[in-house]
Amino acid sequence: MLNRRLFTLAAGSLVLGAGVAAPALAQNTPIRFTLDWRIEGPAAGFMLAQQNGYFADEGLDVTFDVGAGSVEVIPRVATGTYNMGFGDINSLIKFLDEDASQPVKAIMMIYETPTFAVVGRRSLGITDDPKSLEGKTLGAPPPDGAFAQWPAFVEAAGLDTSDITIESIGFPVREPMLAQGDVDAVFGFAFSVILNLKAQGVPDDDIVPILMAEHGLNLYGNAIMVNTDFAESNPEAVKGMLRALAKGFADAAADPAAGAAAVVAANDILDVNIEIERLEMANAMNINTAYVQENGIGGVDMERLNAAIEQLRLSIGISSDISAEDVFDASYLPPAEERMMP
Repeated sequence: MLNRRLFTLAAGSLVLGAGVAAPALAQNTPIRFTLDWRIEGPAAGFMLAQQNGYFADEGLDVTFDVGAGSVEVIPRVATGTYNMGFGDINSLIKFLDEDASQPVKAIMMIYETPTFAVVGRRSLGITDDPKSLEGKTLGAPPPDGAFAQWPAFVEAAGLDTSDITIESIGFPVREPMLAQGDVDAVFGFAFSVILNLKAQGVPDDDIVPILMAEHGLNLYGNAIMVNTDFAESNPEAVKGMLRALAKGFADAAADPAAGAAAVVAANDILDVNIEIERLEMANAMNINTAYVQENGIGGVDMERLNAAIEQLRLSIGISSDISAEDVFDASYLPPAEERMMP
C-alpha cells in the first residue's frame, strides 16, 4: 500500500518513487511542495501540471509530498520544511492571528467554496438539518480542516453542543467507524468522506452530508500557500508555479478522466472510476464554481475574505486586527485571462 511518495519532474519526465528523484537540471529552481492529503481525484490539477510539462516549461523542479491534513500544511510551510503547500486558509488566519510574524501567506485560492462537512447516516438519525447532530457522537480527526471550523459552524448554525460528544479518531478509521455505526457522523471533506463511505458499503441514500457552507459558514477553503522568505528570494519561480497550476486545474476540469488517470498513475492503489467521480464532485462543489467561471481560478474577493475573518473573530476568537491583506497576497497570480476555467 502506498503511504508516501515523492514526485519529481526533471528534464520534462515524471519520475515516481519512494524518496527517489532524478537530478534536476542546473537551470531549474527546486520547489518542495506539501499536499494536504494523499493523492486522490481533487489533486488532479497538481498531477496534470506535472505530467503535462507545465512545471518544466517554467524552469521548475517540483517535488510533491503527501500531507497529514489541511491544517498541518501551515507549520510545514511556515518553518521552511516546504517552500509551498496546499492548506486551509481559515486555519492560516488563526495561525497568523496568534503570531503575525510567521513567514507564510496564501497566494492562490483553489477551493473557492470550502469542502467542510459533517457527514452522517440517515439510519443513525442524521438529517440535512444541522440540529440533528445534537445528542449525537461525532468522530473528529484532530488535524482535519473541517473539524477546525467546528466552533465557527456551531456559532453559524446555532447548535446546542451540551449533549454532543466529540470523539477523537484517526483518518484511517474515520469512514469504517461511521460505516460500523461506532459514531453517528464524522468531520471531513465532503467529496472524500462520501465516496469512502460508499466504498465501505454504505448505501447512497443513507449518506447525509451537512455542508458547512450551506449553513451560515461563508468561508473560503484550501489555498496554495508559500513561505514568504522563499517567495521574496524566488518571485519568478513562485509566479511560474502558479501559472503552471492554473493550467493544470483547467485541464482537470476540461477532462476529469485524464485528471483521474494522472492521479492513479501517481497512486496506483486507487480506482480510476472512483477518482473521476471524486474529481467531478470537487470541481462542481468547490473548485470550478460560478465565481471562478466568471473571474478565473486563484483569486479572492477581499471584502468576502475580510467578512470571513469577522465571522471567525466571533466564533473562534480571532483577537488581533488581522485583515485579508495579511493573509492573502495576489501579486504572484497570473492575469485573470490566464486563469479562466472551462
